[in-house]
Amino acid sequence: MGREFEIVAETEIDGTPQQVFDAATAGTSGWLWPMEMEPGLGGAGPFGSVVTAWEPPHHYANHVDGENGFFNHLDYLIEERAGGRSWLRYVHSGVIFDDWDNQYDGARRHTEFYQHTLGEYVKHFSGRQAAFADVQGPAASGSPEAFETLRSSLGVDGAVQGGAVRALGPDGAALEAVLDFSNENFIGLRTVDAMYRFFGRNAFGSVVGMTIHLFADGADAATEGARWQQWLDGLYASA
Repeated sequence: MGREFEIVAETEIDGTPQQVFDAATAGTSGWLWPMEMEPGLGGAGPFGSVVTAWEPPHHYANHVDGENGFFNHLDYLIEERAGGRSWLRYVHSGVIFDDWDNQYDGARRHTEFYQHTLGEYVKHFSGRQAAFADVQGPAASGSPEAFETLRSSLGVDGAVQGGAVRALGPDGAALEAVLDFSNENFIGLRTVDAMYRFFGRNAFGSVVGMTIHLFADGADAATEGARWQQWLDGLYASA
């Protein structure tokens, strides 16, 4: 038997409502993952959904229904603020069938990270598409201490959120970045032409993973993804 949930996140973003609306509907490769969408009310949304609100630049929503009472609904309400800023009220509602507490906690924490990343994208890379890679760690990265292992290997232990860091990536190469997000489950690194997002999904019954968003002209996401895949695999090889 499924149980309904609702997650509400409100975020001030350094960008106009149009920039936020465009990021949510057309620029998803830059902060989430690539998604195709048919603009307009009733259009085809991601994952079989239908666009149920399309009022640029202030309101966008999509909805999908499934078997046994399942549904998933995403709603973006965007208000203008002074100084070229916006206020985003994001609501994610739906049904969870298994392991409700753990899955709800994971979804809630992911929402905070994704909305922060949306704000970083709008502020620093608005309107730019990204070469995107999704990299998942091996089964051994599902252990309780796996994300701390990653944090230590990156060399960001003790670093302050918002500060500059010199992270260590594949082959020991230095990554000059800003640590734009950091807590026990997630790490965000932003460089002049990329964002690297690290997910401690081992806390929610899965494995450690990461997404790569490359904004430089001619960026090769497949090659960069393969480098980080090798790094993740090697990190947990002895576990």
